[in-house]
Amino acid sequence: MSTLYPWLQPTWEQLKDKLDNQRLSGSMLISACNGVGILQLLEHFSAALMCSNYTSEACGFCHSCELIKSGSHPDLHWIKPEKEGKSITVDQIRQCNHIAQQSSQLNGTRLIIVTPAEAMNESASNALLKTLEEPADNCVFLLVTENSHKLLPTIISRCQQMQIVLPSSADLTDWVGQQTSNEIPNYVASLNHHAPLKTLEFVNENGVESYRGIESAFITFIDGKSTDVYELWSALESDTLTKLSWVWYLLSDTQKAHFGINSRDLLPGSDALAKLLTYEASYQLSHLLKDLMDQLSNHTGLNTELMVINWLLKLQEASCS
Repeated sequence: MSTLYPWLQPTWEQLKDKLDNQRLSGSMLISACNGVGILQLLEHFSAALMCSNYTSEACGFCHSCELIKSGSHPDLHWIKPEKEGKSITVDQIRQCNHIAQQSSQLNGTRLIIVTPAEAMNESASNALLKTLEEPADNCVFLLVTENSHKLLPTIISRCQQMQIVLPSSADLTDWVGQQTSNEIPNYVASLNHHAPLKTLEFVNENGVESYRGIESAFITFIDGKSTDVYELWSALESDTLTKLSWVWYLLSDTQKAHFGINSRDLLPGSDALAKLLTYEASYQLSHLLKDLMDQLSNHTGLNTELMVINWLLKLQEASCS
């Protein structure tokens, strides 16, 4: 088996302890943010659970392990949206509920992985809840979520819960530094929600340069040296949500700068921005921006350009007051 990413190891140890002591729950929920490599942990766990010769790891050579490697194990089932951005439907959950009631094809345990669990629509959630309330023998439901608050509380209460703990900024920077020769400023961890794989991708794909360009454009705009809202929008037009999150972190660090907080992890433009925006303005703008990002994330078909420009006009107004 491949070596797990270090931040996944604690959760694997929890799962391993349950396997070793036969205390595995019939329903589990793992919370993990995007960019931690959760798939590696799921593959590691499923191989161990299915292995005929399991001791403390999957053996890697038994019939079950060979089936896992080929992606054809009959007792391992993945429930995902049929298309990216779509819901997990009630028909998909009914199918997995049917699987849960059947016998294992290899006289072992059936594993049903639902990911991302928050993609289940209301009907699917209710259908799954009924099965979790009446668990089948030798069947494990493993739910994976980035947003547990979007799950039914009754589903959460039925599951044994675990969470992937993100590494500290120092540990993350050290790990990324071992994977790349590119520059790694301290603040890149914050910009990428402390997600290691996301941070590594950011560094390798010139994210630092892209961020600095956005930061410079915003400071120039707020300083009044450029008043063209549409020019600033054009800088945000591609990968809008990611870039708006950078601006949100910049406004957040600006608030810290107003309180005299001095940290190596603060974004470099926060001090300059604190001289151009009051604390109250940066606070209000960050909250408005968070609401905007939530709307764009949760609702399709919105006029992104119009909504972002509307926020930029409020930013411009605040900088002039």
